[in-house]
Amino acid sequence: MVAQRELSEAEVDRVFHALATSTRRDILRRTIEREQSVSTLASEYEMSFAAVQKHVAVLEAANLIVKRAEGRERLVRANPEMIARARALLARYEELWRSRIARLDDLLASPSTSSGTQREDTDKKNDRPEERD
Repeated sequence: MVAQRELSEAEVDRVFHALATSTRRDILRRTIEREQSVSTLASEYEMSFAAVQKHVAVLEAANLIVKRAEGRERLVRANPEMIARARALLARYEELWRSRIARLDDLLASPSTSSGTQREDTDKKNDRPEERD
């Protein structure tokens, strides 16, 4: 098994850009299920063949799909390696936010010992000569 390397910033940008459009997400979903020709994909959308080709090109540039020639047809399939790498990236983001939320929950659940200190600080601010009438 090949060890997954982290995505570069450019790769992350391309992946998120590719997944930012519902048509491209749908194309990716369809190509995960089975390899399909660009012509077959294009027949499923109310847009020109050229527009679907452009969506496929964006997904290919992000390495989320792989395109190959078979005779006159261009067949497209999802790239499981890149999908796994993108998923690992999202899992790291999820873990980061879960740990931050857990820390926040811990802070909110702990007995507030700093509220007295905050009140004292507020009282001291109110005693400043420049703030008096």
